[in-house]
Amino acid sequence: MKDSHSSAYAAAGVDIQAGYEGVRLMKPFVERTRIPGVVSGIGGFGGLFAPDLSGMSEPVFVSGTDGVGTKLRLAQLLDRHDTIGIDCVAMCVNDIICCGAKPLFFLDYIAIGKNDAEKVASIVSGVAEGCVQSGCALIGGETAEHPGVMAPDDYDIAGFAVGVIDKPKIIDPSRVRNGDALIGLTSSGVHSNGFSLVRKVFDIEHTDLNAPVETLGGKSLGETLLAPTKLYVKPLLALLDGGIDLHGASHITGGGFYENVPRMLPDGLEAFFFAAQLPRLPVFELIQTYGNVSEHDMFNTFNMGLGMVLAVPEEQADRAMDILRDAGETDAAVIGHVTRGDGGVSFGEVCPPVV
Repeated sequence: MKDSHSSAYAAAGVDIQAGYEGVRLMKPFVERTRIPGVVSGIGGFGGLFAPDLSGMSEPVFVSGTDGVGTKLRLAQLLDRHDTIGIDCVAMCVNDIICCGAKPLFFLDYIAIGKNDAEKVASIVSGVAEGCVQSGCALIGGETAEHPGVMAPDDYDIAGFAVGVIDKPKIIDPSRVRNGDALIGLTSSGVHSNGFSLVRKVFDIEHTDLNAPVETLGGKSLGETLLAPTKLYVKPLLALLDGGIDLHGASHITGGGFYENVPRMLPDGLEAFFFAAQLPRLPVFELIQTYGNVSEHDMFNTFNMGLGMVLAVPEEQADRAMDILRDAGETDAAVIGHVTRGDGGVSFGEVCPPVV
């Protein structure tokens, strides 16, 4: 590519050579994600992957796509770009694992105002880390320079993941039953949803994001809010590999509890949560207090400390908890039960009787 240079294109604001340098810098990060099945390296016209489908009677491919949203503004203000890629991967693979699908590969797309090779490589390092944590390969991507459309320091990132599962093993919400135990897996913070409200509450454009905050354990607001989204792939795969009959899984993203939990419930059932069992992180208390946000709106916007809710048969709950703890989910807990109802979500101290 030594002859690939256009003075006219450069004068229009597009630096082709910076793009090539970005690819060179990101190659070591991409190599970290190589797993069996990867056929091609980055730089080609398509990413090639040969999945091992042995032992599957009816393999089904499951895909998911997402971005990071306005959390990107926080990364830009803090000039820290090495974790935002983790968020992008997590928002995709945490969705497809709710079907029980094992992620196979991931591709990203980065649009940037002015191509900064080191910044792009830093972003991709986070994407690679997310892929490593979820056991999938980063097999390609695209970086597009958008002069005149985006400010030089602005960028956006989106991606998509593809996973596979044997059709008889798909986690099917129609199997959720009255009396199923609800297990909560803790979040790492706000994750990647609700940041338009977060930015408004804290007026982050005019706030010292690096100052320590006592109620956040001495951590700064910026560090707390930028904490990357937790990945739930390996714990859920451990449950499935351990023989747990996982009836339902709900990734708590935008829309909070009221939107996401009902997506795993059949008609005539609702989710009851023990209010005292919910691990409300200090950052959510801070958001609610500073923003004067109602309790309903908090639970309708944020994960409130739980990034994943699982429905398992009551008789398997103890075994599921053992598996989760062995998989590193030491704070997992039974936080409610499925009951008869109108398909919604309720909170209280005493669970309605199973009838």
